[in-house]
Amino acid sequence: MKLSKRTIDAIVATDKEVFYWDDELRGFALRVTPTGRKTYTIQYRVKGRVRRLKIGLHGTLTPEEARQQARRLLGEVAHGEDPCEETTRDRKALTVSLVCDRFMTEHAEIRCKPSTWKEYRRLIEREVKPRFGTRRITDITRPDMSKLIFDMRGRPFQGNRLLALLSKMFNLCELWGLRPDGSNPCRLVPKYKEKARERFLSSEEIGTVGEVLNQVEADGTETKAACDAIRLLILTGCRLGEIQTLKWEYVKPPYFLLPDSKTGAKRVPFSEEVQAVLDNIEKVKDNPYVIVGRLKGDFLADIRHPWGRIREKAGIGYVRVHDLRHTYASNAIANGVPLAVVGKLLGHTQYQTTMRYAHLADGHLHEATAHVAKGIGAALANASPKGESTSMAIKLVPLALKNTKTEASNLISENVVQFIPKSRPA
Repeated sequence: MKLSKRTIDAIVATDKEVFYWDDELRGFALRVTPTGRKTYTIQYRVKGRVRRLKIGLHGTLTPEEARQQARRLLGEVAHGEDPCEETTRDRKALTVSLVCDRFMTEHAEIRCKPSTWKEYRRLIEREVKPRFGTRRITDITRPDMSKLIFDMRGRPFQGNRLLALLSKMFNLCELWGLRPDGSNPCRLVPKYKEKARERFLSSEEIGTVGEVLNQVEADGTETKAACDAIRLLILTGCRLGEIQTLKWEYVKPPYFLLPDSKTGAKRVPFSEEVQAVLDNIEKVKDNPYVIVGRLKGDFLADIRHPWGRIREKAGIGYVRVHDLRHTYASNAIANGVPLAVVGKLLGHTQYQTTMRYAHLADGHLHEATAHVAKGIGAALANASPKGESTSMAIKLVPLALKNTKTEASNLISENVVQFIPKSRPA
């Protein structure tokens, strides 16, 4: 029969469940139970399975409204989708809080560095769970993400880190079958523009830091381990974690052979000045680390606070520990080391990361421009009259650049160490 209000109202319940199929839309039916309950339903086949999906009750929906919904759902089936599976997934969807815990266990703990894991945990506990923790993961929409990131406009760096975290988490939700493919709500949410933090110590500031290091080490206001760590950071350009966790077994002159770093295993060349600092560090029995901490067998965990006190005494303003790495890079470029070599010295995996220092090489561009203009200018001045042949040879003086990482490392250390006072406590 054609399901209409008149035909449906005329149906009388029997002692068995009966399906009345609509002769206008194939797969659309009315289910009548022995209690007289009348429900609009669709039936379809997908992947060899027969599935039924409830649309709504007669009375709540009119036959035409039910038929429109049935036509839409059966259209999705024709395009390869399964409305029953989506409904089941929504009904059984986990909360955001549970998904965050799964993300930390199955992804962050396995694939991320400990420092990244800690930062993820902090962002989740402080930003994500208080806001979305009790909501179902399938209910989170793009406007939700947009509002969250907008509310962090006063902390753009944190907002971008949180957006990257959530984007990865929602991608994994699709992989785990918790959300449909292509439903990542972070997609198209714009990031904040980030201004690179550039702070480099000048030659005078390096000298002042060197004097303060000698002073605080001599009077005992700072530990020798902290002072040596800062010296190594300035002279090698390594990351803080690489110096903190440096073990004696990794020291293979003239290299540090690091089995793990932010960018994986790498080999860091070091100079004679670095070797002099290492020679002045006493090896501690049963402690494998170069920079030893207070706890037995452990490395020095806190270098930021000693550095904060040292920079205050040096009067150099707010300079982060990571800015010592920038200082190393700026000295490298100032001494004519090519950007590609600087990137290898710093352990960059992407050339774009090193390009943030490109503007520091402008001095060499001016020098090269002068050489080129001088040669061209001489040729123009000595040009023959029209019709006469002449040979024009332009001689350019090549820039003296160090091409190997070891040579570049030695050059930088020689340049930096001249500003560090040579007097050292016994």
